[in-house]
Order: sequence, then structure tokens, then C-alpha cells
Amino acid sequence: MSLNVVTLLYLVASICFIQALKGLSHPTTSIRGNIFGMVGMAIAALTTAALIVKLVQSYQLSTVAALGWVVLGLVVGGGYGAWRAASSRALRPAPRSIRSRPATASS
Repeated sequence: MSLNVVTLLYLVASICFIQALKGLSHPTTSIRGNIFGMVGMAIAALTTAALIVKLVQSYQLSTVAALGWVVLGLVVGGGYGAWRAASSRALRPAPRSIRSRPATASS
């Protein structure tokens, strides 16, 4: 995979992300926005994985070991993020402004 193809794929992925943000701005186009976001993320992830495989092969290293380090980083980072999110969202009483408002009232 040449550097031009990698650049083109990342450009397409970034355009998909921009279209996803545009689509998510309105409820009627939110499904299309989600699809654009998923396609953009898939293109970016597969391009990155292919680039890692190519670089590993050029240095004659183990492909499984290189992708294993990436997966390990994702698991450790995701686990830490999940732990932080779970620990910082302790059950606290709602603010007075929310408690005093009826559940059916719109803001």
C-alpha cells in the first residue's frame, strides 16, 4: 500500500466523519449520520491496521505481536476509561432546579 493510497483513505475517512457530524445535527438524518460515522471509522481503522502490517513486514517483525500491542493498548485504555466513567458517576442527588420541575415539563 503506497503512501498516496493511505493518504486518500484517511481523506475519505475524514470526509465521512464530517458528513457524520452534519447528519447527526438533525433527528431525520441521524441514521445516515451514524452510518457515515461507522463507515469512516471502519476505513480509518482498517487503513491503520494495514499500515501497521506493512511497516512490520518491512522491518521483518511479527505481525501478530505488533497488532497485539495495539489491541493491548485499546484494552488497557478502554478499561481505564470505563473505570473512570463508572467511578466518577456516583449516585448524587439531583440539583434543586431539576427536582422541583415536573417530569413532563419541557425546558
